[in-house]
Amino acid sequence: PANFSSIFEQMVEGVHQKQMDAQAATREVLMGQTDQLHTSVIAMQEAGVAFQMMVEVRNKLVDSYQELMRMPV
Repeated sequence: PANFSSIFEQMVEGVHQKQMDAQAATREVLMGQTDQLHTSVIAMQEAGVAFQMMVEVRNKLVDSYQELMRMPV
């Protein structure tokens, strides 16, 4: 069974890979190696959405933790 930290680590690695893919696609367009501008734009959007989702998950975790700490024991 996977624990939460490994799942979150996989999410971070996935976001990082999407960002690297977007950078590579953009570099290829800028260097004139391809004329597939739309591929670069789509890759950048995917990376942006993945990052936003990761930040929202982190925010929800922090909110949940803070709520738990406010509960009387």
